[in-house]
Amino acid sequence: MTKRFKDKVVVITGGTDGIGLTTAKLFAAEGAHVYVMGRRQERLDEALEEIGNGAVGVQGDVSDLADLDRLYAEVKRDHGRVDVVFANAGVSESAPIGAIEEDHFDRVFGINVKGLVFTVQKALPLMSAGGAIVLTGSGAGAKGFANLSVYSATKAAIRSFARTWTTDLKSRGIRVNVVSPGMVLTPAMQTYLQNNAGAEEWMQQTIPFGRLAQTEEIARAVLFLASDESSFVGGEELFVDGGFVAV
Repeated sequence: MTKRFKDKVVVITGGTDGIGLTTAKLFAAEGAHVYVMGRRQERLDEALEEIGNGAVGVQGDVSDLADLDRLYAEVKRDHGRVDVVFANAGVSESAPIGAIEEDHFDRVFGINVKGLVFTVQKALPLMSAGGAIVLTGSGAGAKGFANLSVYSATKAAIRSFARTWTTDLKSRGIRVNVVSPGMVLTPAMQTYLQNNAGAEEWMQQTIPFGRLAQTEEIARAVLFLASDESSFVGGEELFVDGGFVAV
């Protein structure tokens, strides 16, 4: 295996499950020093065993700025720098317009938008030219799914951040891009499919490629955007969705 990230310091939020966990494994396998943040200590410990390669876990919630401060304090103490940030932590909840409650709005925007903004901002003092930031968006940010207006709006905001931050950070040589998955066979998705008869068949018919993505397919796109292989890519949204948004 190539070692594109040998001795690079990589911070991943939402790294204890699904896409985040798979991506952490790939970064670690390619030589990175991986720092993972997750909300539940028990799951964080399990994830670190799966990632291996000396990965470090910090328990915390990205919507709590003090938790982010603890994360970056540990990274600074250990290495003094951050090379890659994968701002992946997010939550998906549904509510139709007319039934949106304040706690739903605050929770989804708090994690998906506030948490992402400060995950990036608090990393910047430790980043230098050649650094890369990858944000997790979603095909939902470009579509109009029923009952997902709040969640979809958070993902549209993330796409906008990549554009403006590319401008803000161009003088520092730090690249910002978005990876936007479609329908992916994460543990959460598998639970959803088990509880909703016919959902998988609908998805297979809707996705041009005729199947859901594997988490590894999203993770490989993240590593591309974080690596020197994408050195002239900035402010972009890479859809990894089997053609769902494009077609």
